[in-house]
Amino acid sequence: MPQAHKKIPRGLYMRGKTWWLRYAGIDGKIIYESSETNKRRDAEARLHKRKADIKEGKQPVFKTIGHYTFKDLSDEYLKFTRLQSSFKSKSSYLDQLNPYFGCLPLRKFNTLILEQYQTKRKTEMGNKPATINRHIATIKHMFTKAVDWDMVEEETLKRVRKVKMLKEDNQRLRYLSPEECEKLINECRDYVKDIVIMALNTGMRINEILPLKWDSTDLQHGFIHLDKTKNGERRDIPINDTLRQTLNNIIRRLDVPYVFYNKRTGRRYKDIKTGFNAACRRADIKDFHFHDLRHTFASYAVMGGVDLTTLKEILGHKTLTMTLRYAHLTPYHKVKAVGIVDDMLNKNSTIQKLYKTKEVAN
Repeated sequence: MPQAHKKIPRGLYMRGKTWWLRYAGIDGKIIYESSETNKRRDAEARLHKRKADIKEGKQPVFKTIGHYTFKDLSDEYLKFTRLQSSFKSKSSYLDQLNPYFGCLPLRKFNTLILEQYQTKRKTEMGNKPATINRHIATIKHMFTKAVDWDMVEEETLKRVRKVKMLKEDNQRLRYLSPEECEKLINECRDYVKDIVIMALNTGMRINEILPLKWDSTDLQHGFIHLDKTKNGERRDIPINDTLRQTLNNIIRRLDVPYVFYNKRTGRRYKDIKTGFNAACRRADIKDFHFHDLRHTFASYAVMGGVDLTTLKEILGHKTLTMTLRYAHLTPYHKVKAVGIVDDMLNKNSTIQKLYKTKEVAN
């Protein structure tokens, strides 16, 4: 005979997709409480816990959560990230998320709404999966903090967390030929040329180059010392002869701490997109971004024989996985490896001597 369904305990009932509890408090008044789950076993456990607490004279204490919108959460989240290294990027994401979600109550968020957002960004706005994933990751973290800040129930967070990230295509590896590098440098104007030379010779990110100060540049010992990096770890980058010459030719002002600064205002540059893109157009270099200078440095470092572990340290990758994208540029490593095995097994081993002995005997 089929097993009978377990009887639903008294005081437990379903409202929508969530189990609710009904029980009498210490004062005899009926309390209605959401279990915040659609799993019956978890709801039963909470009901038994509530009844046990009341028997011991413990009255349940409930957090009162108000009605907040995404914009309310956005404002609080922006304050939270202000002192973090990710503030600039998170601020940019929120500028794009608020027009879409700003007035939506936090309790209304669910998997469907966020998946529709993913589809809209990809099909209608042409965003890449990596960009969309940064938005979704930000939203998920926002709702995690919203639960901590008593701005939304945990049930909503569970729905938000169910959204799956899109598969990213990180195979783009655009780098310049030596001839293109020369053309680009020749077409750069003023300060853009020095910044491009530094990127090509160090693999540094743009947000590491622009705020660089002279006191982090040790020309005597030949190193650039970065204390604040994307991964929050200190990094020391060697200065080669080309970069040393470039830095020596930069006019240094005692009242300006930055290496790259506006000679008229004395302030550091915040962005060089306009000048860089114009140089690319003049050099007839298409489909190329400033970050690709970092790929160019890394590609030629690997092709020149720099091992991946050393390159990882220079680039400041947190794991070797990111550096491995350049591994296909080192086919000679495989040839060298096979050659070493050949030397060990055949040329200098007893196996080879044994083969020779057999040949003589025959």
